[in-house]
Amino acid sequence: MPATVVISPRGEQRLQGGHPWIYRSDIIDAAAAGGDRVLVRSRRGQTLGHGLYSDRSLIALRMLTDGEQEPDDRLIERRIHDAIAFRESLGIDATAYRLVHGESDRLPSLIVDRYGDYLVVQALSQGMDRLTPVVVRVLQERLSPRGILARNDPRTRTLDGLPQIVEVLAGDIPDLVQVHELQVEYEVDLRHGQKTGLFLDQRDNRAAASLYAHGRMLDCFSYNGGFALTMGRRCSAVIAFDASADAVARITLNAARNGVAVDARVGNVFDELRALERVGERFDTIVLDPPAFAKSKSAVEKASSGYKEINLRALKLLNPGGILVTCSCSYNISEAAFGEIVYEASVDAGVHVTIVEKRMQGRDHPVLLGVPETYYLKCLLLRKLP
Repeated sequence: MPATVVISPRGEQRLQGGHPWIYRSDIIDAAAAGGDRVLVRSRRGQTLGHGLYSDRSLIALRMLTDGEQEPDDRLIERRIHDAIAFRESLGIDATAYRLVHGESDRLPSLIVDRYGDYLVVQALSQGMDRLTPVVVRVLQERLSPRGILARNDPRTRTLDGLPQIVEVLAGDIPDLVQVHELQVEYEVDLRHGQKTGLFLDQRDNRAAASLYAHGRMLDCFSYNGGFALTMGRRCSAVIAFDASADAVARITLNAARNGVAVDARVGNVFDELRALERVGERFDTIVLDPPAFAKSKSAVEKASSGYKEINLRALKLLNPGGILVTCSCSYNISEAAFGEIVYEASVDAGVHVTIVEKRMQGRDHPVLLGVPETYYLKCLLLRKLP
């Protein structure tokens, strides 16, 4: 008898709508252990599909297949091959990019990022954690990487009762890996860098924003200087702020390596924006790329105030005709809500603003229709009218 989970009519409706997650509140019965690949049935006994079961997370099921199709190792292998082939077809101007994007590649809770000859894997659920040996084997056969690193340190793993751990799964991983993105070279710390090393999801937005960059530039929440280095060649001067001294040191090194002049400074962006306004500073290009302010629904109100504050200050610092690149990676702040926040900031700043482009995460981080959780990065390119 296969491991089986019975779900409620509400859970069944969710599957019919195309969403691959079933919450614990919709589990009627579970004859399964955490991490099992399970047969999912309706209360009437109808086979609905197969999924990965968690006995700890609020997301109790992450669906792999619909109907009778068995989710064997060959299915996982085919989906990894298909995900990689799609990325290879994109002609990405980078040696660092995402190969597997979880639910959007029908490989729920699995992330695989490429950094040159090295791969970084994240398995964020009990079921995918158990499938890691299969994933590693397929990646080795398909790509022959020099090393595969597990960056299984996100806090979300603790929700599944999994340890936060960073470990080498195959080959060797050097202390630093050199990659390029849009003609910018970076040295990346795969073990300790943010996410899996770099913020790979902003690459296409950096390319688009660089077409509008001009004059004096201010890059806020700069991390390793991605926007500053990509856009800086088109600007007369660049100031970059980040709260982390380590990040500022990396910006300085990356700027020197790429021959881009960047005045990288340690500072709290909220405080620095107000200080720049007080002394009458003005810029022609400003980038706001903060970390997720709203990591839960309970944080939305406070996050909205934070987004409004930084956009208000930026619009006051921006010269007429200037470009503001403003981003939110908070899933809990929708595109419509983010647009309203920026609009309210423009009203309070007493300026008129046009949207030049609406953008999202890069093409290697696709959004699965019907699954809003996969659409998290919003990016607006705005022009302040004279």
